[in-house]
Amino acid sequence: MEAIEELTLAPCASSQYLRPYRLRYRQNGTKKFWDFMRTHDSVSILIFNSSRQCFVVVKQFRPAVYMCEMERHHPQDFQSKDQDSWCPLLDPLPATEGVTYELCAGLVDKPGLSLEEIACNEVLEECGYDVPITNLKRITSYRSGVGVTGSKQTLFYAEVTDQMITGEGGGQPEEGELIEVVEVPLQDSMTFAFDEHFPKTMGVIFSFMWFQSNVALGLLEK
Repeated sequence: MEAIEELTLAPCASSQYLRPYRLRYRQNGTKKFWDFMRTHDSVSILIFNSSRQCFVVVKQFRPAVYMCEMERHHPQDFQSKDQDSWCPLLDPLPATEGVTYELCAGLVDKPGLSLEEIACNEVLEECGYDVPITNLKRITSYRSGVGVTGSKQTLFYAEVTDQMITGEGGGQPEEGELIEVVEVPLQDSMTFAFDEHFPKTMGVIFSFMWFQSNVALGLLEK
């Protein structure tokens, strides 16, 4: 996962995932404009393995996170370049600067499938658990990147057991995914959530807190 090499950077003229726009509008009599990008909505799933009393999250290299750190250390690499030029990054940071811990998640990009069906497919592909739709609980939905994309993510909860494991997970290599499945013991989860030595998404923190408020008490009663 951390064998990252031969980095080159260029402007993105087109993408199947991101579509940049500029909106002009008038608000309270004042003319304004706003640059934004359209992208797919998504689902994410908080997975709790009751057999092992642990959360199942994923760990992966995120180029966007990595390049945020690169710009902070080497802003000259982001100077304007010609559309067709690829610039080698000669002083790269360690790949660990782009590795994050996240909930299992996926894009809503499969017409005809419900959010629940997409969520179950992602759990199987990324984490190796075959989860029936009836095992999913919808927690909530929220907007992310409200200043840039405004995309909507729907969060589900799935309680699983070892008996549901049918594969190793790891994502789909043919789609460029390289995912490591990580187990976070329930007893350590809140320490993990707020430990900044483990870079993570807000979804991990929020969902762990939701679990403590809505599920953990029931486990203690059992």
